[in-house]
Amino acid sequence: MEFNNDPVCIKDLEKLAMRVMPGGAWGYYDSGANGEQTKRDNEDSFSEYRLHPRMLRDVSQISTETTILGQKVKTPLGVAPCAMHKLAHPGGEAATSRAAAKNGSIMILSTYSTTSLEKVIAQGNGDTQYWMQLYVYQNRSVSEKLVRRAEKAGFKALVLTVDAPVLGRRLVDARNKFNPPPHLRLENFMDPEVANDPAGYSSSLAYSTSETFGATFGANGDQTLSWANGISWLKSITSMPIIVKGILTAEDTRLAIEHGCAGVIVSNHGGRQLDGALATIDALPQVVEAADDKIEVYLDGGVRRGSDIFKALALGARAVFVARPVLWGLAYKGEHGAYHALDLLQKELELTMTLSGTTKVSEIDESYVYRPANRWIRYAPGKNGNPKKLLAKL
Repeated sequence: MEFNNDPVCIKDLEKLAMRVMPGGAWGYYDSGANGEQTKRDNEDSFSEYRLHPRMLRDVSQISTETTILGQKVKTPLGVAPCAMHKLAHPGGEAATSRAAAKNGSIMILSTYSTTSLEKVIAQGNGDTQYWMQLYVYQNRSVSEKLVRRAEKAGFKALVLTVDAPVLGRRLVDARNKFNPPPHLRLENFMDPEVANDPAGYSSSLAYSTSETFGATFGANGDQTLSWANGISWLKSITSMPIIVKGILTAEDTRLAIEHGCAGVIVSNHGGRQLDGALATIDALPQVVEAADDKIEVYLDGGVRRGSDIFKALALGARAVFVARPVLWGLAYKGEHGAYHALDLLQKELELTMTLSGTTKVSEIDESYVYRPANRWIRYAPGKNGNPKKLLAKL
């Protein structure tokens, strides 16, 4: 079904989603940690980078096809992991999966999905990659079971989130005392052979109305997890390539290479963990330099326009993932809305490529992005006609 009055940009979708979603659900998706500086910086920092377009080139044919982990995909735009899509729409992760498949995107499924991983991947097609996001728990057998199920179901990679040994303090959730509605289930912790059977629900990860979801997470997460004892353990239980999500530094990038990871996702958890951390687009260059083409580098956080995707690709990201825009689309009109969010970004990426004089993703490099070094410096006459620097934003 087509809608002629669909929102024309991601910001329009955000406004619609805010109106239709319950306050607790909106707060959970929208909130950042503490003062939300990093959340704001994720978006705002993209505007500090200027495009450097080339003219008089044949741009009659544009292709966003690329390869991720050696497999061709239609676009470098993918869906980042985010918990509990059924908070946004009853169709949940199954609807998101169909939208991602239609767009030719990679979808990273959250451990905290409200639809089982088997059901989610069943909505896809042969052209879509599915990756499984993972937290490691004190009871590692719970995590191991998820890994083995994901590999058996056909997931192509394992995405280990490393920036959340505990949850960051999200003031909106704290004020709301947020818990998921009681009718929702985290289906990846249920017996996949017995649909919606509460008896299959993992008691070690269940939460109750007397405590917050965040408190339950903090009580179960393995805070002893390290480079030394984490990656080698995962390699011992799966043949899936391991991608580390939550990397912001060159130092950790080199450690990811040393421990045999296939890739890193430059991410600060959407600004929901350590407030004051670098915006992801600002952290990207040092990670790419340290990666030195030995592993693939991806990015999430703050992407709201196709030009943001272009800038990240130009600075060395191989793929870019989005979460909140897809959830806003999902809240707007389910599968159609989720696809519309991806399609908006996809078409904006293609437009940016066209107007910048590029026809293939492989042509996009750092020469197409410029960050003025003296953007905050204005010169004015000083004594004897010598220029004097005034620290004022242009």
